[in-house]
Amino acid sequence: MIITIIIVLVVLLFLSLRIVKEYDRGVVFFLGKCTGVRGPGLIILLPIFEKMTQVTLRTITMNIPAQKIITKDNVSIEIAAVAYYHIVDPKKSVISVERVFDAVNQISQTTVRNVVGQFQLDQLLSQTLEINQQIKTVIDAHTEPWGVEVTAVEIKDIVLPDNMQRAMAKEAEAERERRAKIVAAQGEFQAAVKLGEAADIISQHPVALQLRTLQTMSEIATEKNSTIIFPAQFMTTVQEAISMIRQDSRGDSRTDRDETKPSKRA
Repeated sequence: MIITIIIVLVVLLFLSLRIVKEYDRGVVFFLGKCTGVRGPGLIILLPIFEKMTQVTLRTITMNIPAQKIITKDNVSIEIAAVAYYHIVDPKKSVISVERVFDAVNQISQTTVRNVVGQFQLDQLLSQTLEINQQIKTVIDAHTEPWGVEVTAVEIKDIVLPDNMQRAMAKEAEAERERRAKIVAAQGEFQAAVKLGEAADIISQHPVALQLRTLQTMSEIATEKNSTIIFPAQFMTTVQEAISMIRQDSRGDSRTDRDETKPSKRA
C-alpha cells in the first residue's frame, strides 16, 4: 500500500512539473480561471486542478496566400504577401481569441484585398512602401485586442495578366523612345547653339576658317588615307592665292620692262 502511494505521488509530481523555455510563456488556469502568466523556467502546477497553455513570444512569419484582386482602375491581378508579428500579451492571445495564428491570417488576407483595391495599378507598382505601411496599420488595429503586434507586412509578388504585361511593355518602350528623342533633340540644339557661336567668331576672323581647314586636313592625313577631299572653300582660297601670285609676278615683270626701256633709249 505504501509503495502504491509513493508511486502515485511520484507520478503526480512529474505531472505537476513544467519547463517553459526562454522564448515561451505559460498561461495558467486554476479550475478554468486564469490565474496569470508564468515562466520562463521550472513551473510547478497542482495536478488535476491547474492547466497551462504555452505561448511563444518569437516573431512569427506568416505567408498571406495569393489572391485575385481588382484594382481601382479595374485591372485583375494576383497579390501574395508576407506578414511578421509577435505576441506581446500572452494572456489576451489565449483568452480573447481562439487559434490566434488563424485569426491573424484571415484578417491579413481581408485587409490586403481591401487596401489594394483602393489603389490604381500604377500606384500599386510605384507606392509599394506606402501601401505596405497602410496594410500593417490596419492589421495592427484589428490584432491589438488579441495581444498581437504586427511588425511588418510586405507585398512580395504581383502577378499581372499577359495582355497587361504586353501593354505595359509597349508603354515602357514608347516612353524610352520618347526620352531618347528628347535627349537627341537637346543635343542637336546645344550643338547648333555652339556652332552658331563658332560661326559668329569665324565671320569676324576669316583666317580662322582656313586654319580650321588645315587642321582637318592634318587629321585626315594622319590616318594614312590615299584620298583627301578638299573643301570647295579651300579650293577657292587656293585659286585666289594662285591668282594673287600671278598678279605679283606680272607686276614684277612690268617693273623690269619699265626699267629696261630707258637704258635702250640711252
